[in-house]
Amino acid sequence: MIDVLIFVLSTVFVLSIVVTIHELGHYWAARACGVAIDCFSLGFGPAIASWRDKSGVEWRIAAIPLGGYVRFSGDENAASVPDQNDLAAMKQAIVAREGEAAVSRYFHFKPVWQRAIIAVAGPVANFILAIVIFAVLFTAYGQITNPARIDGVRPGGAAEAAGFRAGDLITKADDKRIASFQDLQQYTTLRANVPIRFTVERGGTSVVLTATPRLEERFDKISGRVKVGALGLESRSRPVLVKPSIFEAVPAAVDTVWDMLKTIAYYLGRLVRGQVPADQISGLIGIGHTAGAVAKAGAAGAPDLPSKLYGGLVGLTVLIGSLSVSIGFMNLLPIPVLDGGHLVMYAYEAVFRRPLRADFQAAGFRAGLALILGFMLFAAWNDLNRYDVFKFIGGLFT
Repeated sequence: MIDVLIFVLSTVFVLSIVVTIHELGHYWAARACGVAIDCFSLGFGPAIASWRDKSGVEWRIAAIPLGGYVRFSGDENAASVPDQNDLAAMKQAIVAREGEAAVSRYFHFKPVWQRAIIAVAGPVANFILAIVIFAVLFTAYGQITNPARIDGVRPGGAAEAAGFRAGDLITKADDKRIASFQDLQQYTTLRANVPIRFTVERGGTSVVLTATPRLEERFDKISGRVKVGALGLESRSRPVLVKPSIFEAVPAAVDTVWDMLKTIAYYLGRLVRGQVPADQISGLIGIGHTAGAVAKAGAAGAPDLPSKLYGGLVGLTVLIGSLSVSIGFMNLLPIPVLDGGHLVMYAYEAVFRRPLRADFQAAGFRAGLALILGFMLFAAWNDLNRYDVFKFIGGLFT
């Protein structure tokens, strides 16, 4: 029961922070553009508590704490981009109800560039959140800088076949600088069956080796069963933490977020081309399991409850930063229902000087919703397999 409670509370905490900041990005951009806003909800479903601020916005705490939303005045369809007939009828209703001057306050009558800024502000807020988190963590705890020096080469592995030796110092993988053994692992993990050109320092000279990571299945407490690219290299050097100043930490955090975005884009590209197994896609269950495992790992070994809570909170903060980057990126994909889908529709409107027809919008959003729901179900199935839930259930009846 304690594990279940940690799982639930950690999931709610992580998702609430990430999604709330995302929606606040939309909210702040809309306020800056003078858009009338009806409601900002923390969570979904019926309201548990609500209040109105001086500008008339209803702030609501809802019963299902797994996200939130911001609702603009007059935003009654999923597209938020009504066609010309809808716009004309909406304008007449606004004028009759509030007068001509009120029309300019409604989201749908804002210039298309302002609507695009409001749409992209959610993902941008996620990226800013991640940068702030990583900058603070780098300043408070430091960055790992141990060199990627090789202490052992696994017999029969990809590294041995490529000619790696104990004592080698890896400085570059393709064009990426390798500052630590962790950098090396992160780079090779997603590149199973992809030849990588390594620059290695050996005995005072520079050597170039080409190795192809092999796909291996592993199990750990946080990720469950995962398939990763592996070279078969070992390093026994202890990680060294170097604390940068805040002026050094911010650029380092920006680089970290940028590397994460490139990694996500690279993985999705390989996934679409069928070069990596789709069973590695994770969803809400995976996020929850990871959040619970990270919280427990952060609290492990702490001498008292306050220390355990602090350690768990630090671990979850790292996860929030990483997940914020992922959610920001995914929301920019050009899929109807997501922010990227809205941007595509605004681009159409900017080029052709009119909104996309309502029937096309409706068809696109139905297809987008079906795609998202199908993806979520597929990810849930993967998560259940990854954490051996089906094996556990099967064992109960044998």
